[in-house]
Amino acid sequence: MDEGERNRQLKVLESLLSGRRGLLVGGAFLLVAALIVLGYMAAFLLTPYHGHSSVAEIEIRRGDTFAAVARELGEKGVVSHPRLFAFWARLRGLDTRVHRGLYRFEGAVSPRSVLDGLVRGRTVVYKVTIPEGFTVRQIGRVLESKGLAMPEKFAAAVADPSLLASLGADSVEGYLFPTTYLFRALATEEEIVKTMFAEFKDRFTPALQARARELGLTRHELVTLASIIEKEGGPTVEMPLVSAVFHNRLKRGMRLQSDPTVIYGLEDFNGNLTRKDLRSPGPYNTYTIRGLPPGPIANPGLVALKAALHPAEVDYLYFVSRNDGSHHFSESLREHNAAVRKYQKNRRAETP
Repeated sequence: MDEGERNRQLKVLESLLSGRRGLLVGGAFLLVAALIVLGYMAAFLLTPYHGHSSVAEIEIRRGDTFAAVARELGEKGVVSHPRLFAFWARLRGLDTRVHRGLYRFEGAVSPRSVLDGLVRGRTVVYKVTIPEGFTVRQIGRVLESKGLAMPEKFAAAVADPSLLASLGADSVEGYLFPTTYLFRALATEEEIVKTMFAEFKDRFTPALQARARELGLTRHELVTLASIIEKEGGPTVEMPLVSAVFHNRLKRGMRLQSDPTVIYGLEDFNGNLTRKDLRSPGPYNTYTIRGLPPGPIANPGLVALKAALHPAEVDYLYFVSRNDGSHHFSESLREHNAAVRKYQKNRRAETP
C-alpha cells in the first residue's frame, strides 16, 4: 500500500470517528434533556399545589372536554399548569375517563392525586338517613334540608309517569326504602328516587316474596300492611303483635280502624284527629272501608315488613297506647274498652 492510499484511509477513519463523537454528544444532550423534562414532569405531578384560599370546587358536566376541565382547575388554583396537566392525562389515555359531578379540593393537592380523583369519580357526596315510616313528602323535606333536592322537582319526580313506568310501579310511596344513603352532590331527583327504589328491591328478597304469597298477599298489599304497622308505632318487639291484630281483623272481615290511615288521607292534618274525620268517607279511612287502603301510607323498614309477613300467633283484635310507647292488647271489645278507659281517659272507645 503506497503512502497516498494510507493517508486516504486515515482520513476516512478520522471522519468516522468524528461523526461517532458527534452522535455520542448529540445523544448525550438528548438524554440529559429528556432527564430534565422527566424530572420537571415528575416534580409537577408529585408536588402538591395550593393556589386557592382554602377550598376549591369544580363541576364536571356531561359533555365537558378535558381541556375545559383542566382550564377550570387552573383558574380555581388546583393545578399550576393546566396545559401540562391536560397533556399528561391525554398521554396516559385518561382524559376520556373522568366522571361528571362536583369535586371539592381542600388544601394543597398534587396533580397526580387530582387526576386520580377525577378518574375514580371521587365526587362530593352527602350522607342522609331516611327514618322508617316517613312519607314521600317527609322524605322530600329531608332531602331538601341536605341540599340534595328541590321540593317541586322531587314532587315532580315521584309523580312522573315515565319514571314510575320504568320502575314498574304505580306509586313510589312505600317503596323508598328507609336507610342511610350516600348521594352525589349533583345527583338528580330522578336518580335519588331510583336509588331508593332499587334499595327496596334488594331488601325485598325472594324469601320475603315467597312468604307473602303463602299469606295470599301481593307485594303491594304486603307493603301497604307493613306501612300501617310502621305508623302505629310502639317498640320493635310489639310489631308482630300489631301485625297479628290487623291480620286477625282482615280474616274476620272487620275494619282495620287505624288512625294513621285516616291521617294520611287528610289534605291538611292539624294534629287533632276528630270524630268527624273518622266518619268522613275516603279511600284511606279504614273506619269506613273494609280491608286495606289502596296503597301504603308511609315507607316501612325491614322490621315492619317482616312483622307483616310473620304476625304473632295470638288472637288479639284490639290495642291501645299505654302512653309510654307501648300498647295494651285485647282479644275482646269489652276488655279493650276497659283498657281505653284506663289508659286514654279522653280517647273514644273502640266500636265494632
